[in-house]
Amino acid sequence: QVDLVESGGDSVQSGGSVRLSCVISGKMYYEYCLTWFRQIPGKEREAVAAIDSGGTRIYAERVKGRFEISQDNAKQTSYLQMDSLKPEDSAMYYCAVRWWPLRGTLPDPGEFVYWGQGTPVTVSS
Repeated sequence: QVDLVESGGDSVQSGGSVRLSCVISGKMYYEYCLTWFRQIPGKEREAVAAIDSGGTRIYAERVKGRFEISQDNAKQTSYLQMDSLKPEDSAMYYCAVRWWPLRGTLPDPGEFVYWGQGTPVTVSS
């Protein structure tokens, strides 16, 4: 059994920064992909950034250059540093993990079984 717990969600002004954390408890396999998703009520969950066991990172176009994903394997913790935030970044942010690496594109939500409960980010103009 694997549990994921996100934290760090906040309310900030446009242009501000937020750092999200995702702590993974339980056994992590050697190969994995950790992905941050976000969701607005009434809309589909979308991937914003992913990192895998080989260190490959992929970002959604709308967050490139503003968000950075990282992974501390010793702590089994992933981070999502979000800078230059915009009101359209407001959403519930979720982390999810699967046991195979990235394959060139951002993953779909349906590829993940293990999810955190989410942490909210609100960006006001």
